Amino acid sequence: MGRWICCLCSRIADWLMLLLVLAWSSNPSAAATASPSAPHVRPSYSFGRTFLGLDKCNACIGTSICKKFFKEEIRSETQNSRFLHSNLKAERKPQASGAAKAGGRNAVLSKEGNGVGGGHGHAMKAGRDFQNLWYLMLEDKHPSCVPPLHQGLSSPMLRCPSQRLLDRIVRRYAEVPDAGSIYMDHLTDQDKLRLLYTLSVNSHPILLQIFPDVEGWPFPRYLGSCGRLVVSASTRPLRDFFRAAPEVAADLALQLLAVLRSMGTNDLNYFFYFTRVDVGTFGVFSNGHLFIRDASTMGIIDKEEGSQPIDGQQEYKDIFSCLTVDCQSAFVSCNSIREKQSLVMVCQELLPKLLKGKFLPPVQEKIDSFLQHCAEGLADDEDVNEAMAKLAQLLKPLQSCDSRFAYRYPDCKYSDKY
Repeated sequence: MGRWICCLCSRIADWLMLLLVLAWSSNPSAAATASPSAPHVRPSYSFGRTFLGLDKCNACIGTSICKKFFKEEIRSETQNSRFLHSNLKAERKPQASGAAKAGGRNAVLSKEGNGVGGGHGHAMKAGRDFQNLWYLMLEDKHPSCVPPLHQGLSSPMLRCPSQRLLDRIVRRYAEVPDAGSIYMDHLTDQDKLRLLYTLSVNSHPILLQIFPDVEGWPFPRYLGSCGRLVVSASTRPLRDFFRAAPEVAADLALQLLAVLRSMGTNDLNYFFYFTRVDVGTFGVFSNGHLFIRDASTMGIIDKEEGSQPIDGQQEYKDIFSCLTVDCQSAFVSCNSIREKQSLVMVCQELLPKLLKGKFLPPVQEKIDSFLQHCAEGLADDEDVNEAMAKLAQLLKPLQSCDSRFAYRYPDCKYSDKY
């Protein structure tokens, strides 16, 4: 099971140094290491190689959907074209997004900027930290390559890694032509570098790939990447519904609770948790179905295998953190993460904005009282599922069954659930 990890360890020094050179170098010669040359792009077409970030490959997300850009099958909508390009062109932003059309369907284009805080000095420190660890491993002074190489990634997704989760990432990584192997034999050095870059900058595209919507996971569909541009199915952010009708607000709140339950209890025995939520974390499809729109702040703990223990030598725990966050940031222990964490965040940041002042007393008073109790952290001995059930019991009678809720209509007409 650990064969591919050893392969990663044997190559990772070269990958990191190449990554640092490509990601921060402004030397035009860096384009020589980009992906195989793409078809000639007409000057009138706005999605050029530089805009897409292909001039920065292999420090990029992937190239699986580049042909659709070059064939103009993906384009910004006319009314949003200027906004989209000005938004996505802001390289100083770690991430920016805009609406577009992909093959006639609505899509979201998300561009990863350099995503690096602290500039060149932080990059050099990351390189020095890695070299120190590498030398210790060669001298057999460090017993295991797994905790320092993966828990140190700034992405919350891999702060508490398990072998099963790492295998899933390698097996389902979609930016390679022959995904499916649990070993890294089917990944070229170029593929490995891009995977490492994606995990270092923003794990959102990886989560969409390894937990696809077609299997019932609450994420939008991953359509592909080109350079530093990620294409996924379109959703409207939850903030657009804060002034929605009471029955719409109740429906979305119930869906939100269902998503939180699935994060804690699912067939694969993974525990998903948020490190932060905001008004753009969740989104709603045109059929009224709620999904997780931004998974970049999600962590995963394997309830079946458990996570690798935190290394006691603190100097090795954040080798890659300088790539995206302050080098002084301390990671939260995996053992300190509680099941109620995500629910409390949602009660603090989202549900009050969605449900405030929507219903008549005494229902509104009961909802407000519960949200206040939840936002304060719940009682230490209170079960999180029981707490969600109490809120769902208040909201369930407020749901309606009509064509506005296309994701469950007309099924709701013939179901006792509604």
